[in-house]
Amino acid sequence: MISKKAKYAIKALKVLTEEYGKGPVLISYISAKENIPKKFLEAILLELRNHGILQSQKGKGGGYLLRVDPARVNLAQVLRVIDGPIAPTPCVSFNFYVKCDDCNDEVTCMLRPIMERVRDANLGVYENTTLLTFQNLGSLETKEVAIGTNGSDLHDASSTRMTA
Repeated sequence: MISKKAKYAIKALKVLTEEYGKGPVLISYISAKENIPKKFLEAILLELRNHGILQSQKGKGGGYLLRVDPARVNLAQVLRVIDGPIAPTPCVSFNFYVKCDDCNDEVTCMLRPIMERVRDANLGVYENTTLLTFQNLGSLETKEVAIGTNGSDLHDASSTRMTA
């Protein structure tokens, strides 16, 4: 599950994507448009700026804007900045690996292969979803997997809902 902070970050980046190429956007505009508390938004935007996703301009006509083309920013990057590891357990994380305290041997661990599959499924969505996706949500295609299948029985679903 992503945090409320990450959800707000994504909403703010959606607005900045819509305004890409038009100049800096005021925090108050983003806050009002997406119903995000202004103080909380300030901290989120600062964090995204410190990680190179945004840039800011001070003074009259100032605000925040995307530092890079929105097609080059994916959700995995944003979630790692805001929430940290994407992996469900630290022993399967690519960028934040830590051996589990309660595990004697990762090779024989029964849970680790499942957590690797969960990580890979999530990363597949996060890494292939750029900020441009939010401009074209009507054409977003999702795949549904029935519980108990191995994933080979995928079927298309024309859904724009983001669940789980």
